[in-house]
Amino acid sequence: MVTSSFLDRIFGKTAQLTVLEYLLSNKDNDTYLSGIAYETGLSHSSVSRVIEPLIEQKIIKEKSLGKQIRIFSLNQDSDITKYLLKVHTDLKTMMNNSSDKK
Repeated sequence: MVTSSFLDRIFGKTAQLTVLEYLLSNKDNDTYLSGIAYETGLSHSSVSRVIEPLIEQKIIKEKSLGKQIRIFSLNQDSDITKYLLKVHTDLKTMMNNSSDKK
């Protein structure tokens, strides 16, 4: 299960942000809907609902494996995704640096 993340602390906790951060943190891995739900602590239906806009924006790629299994991965060819990865990395670094100064 994921604990409170640095993006949650900045933007608040939303299901879509939780899913996005999970995928950004696991950028080189393919995953299933149930895997995302398990790792984030969200319900399967919540993940299914919030992942659709990310697919529409081409931030996430979806592949079908058989008739019922969908595989998701970060679309690292997308300019939006490249920017999100940079922001994710930069914010993580800044948050870690600020907590080290305390």
